[in-house]
Amino acid sequence: MKVAVLMGSANDQPKMAPALEMLEHFGVEAEEHVMSAHRTPEKVAAFSQSARANGFGAIICGAGMAAHLGGAVAANTTLPVIGVPLSGSALNGVDALYATVMMPRGMPVATVAIDGAANAGLLAVTILAVSDTELAAKLAEYRAQWAK
Repeated sequence: MKVAVLMGSANDQPKMAPALEMLEHFGVEAEEHVMSAHRTPEKVAAFSQSARANGFGAIICGAGMAAHLGGAVAANTTLPVIGVPLSGSALNGVDALYATVMMPRGMPVATVAIDGAANAGLLAVTILAVSDTELAAKLAEYRAQWAK
């Protein structure tokens, strides 16, 4: 299975790069896409609705300010959605954190720290490792490094 890494703007790419790097570290195929929940809502809905059929196992969404991308994706898929609130606004990402974490009941978005794309990638690996013993072994080895 592969992971989609979505961002609301091409300007978000540097902040989302650590998610792609983490997925690459574990050998997980990833696709990067730019789509805005506000500017291209139809594109977000279409992508999300077809994500499972297109071989995705999880979707990471990075967005700042109103940070609606994660919620818009979660509303259109049953795949796990991981939100990365991004800094850059007048509130330095706190607005994006609140927007991402405060999803209504029934539309959960797992949320990592502001600019926490590396942990989003690691969480996606952890989700995929539930049904992939080879990936689970790589994850155990990775985590063992942090115990030293």
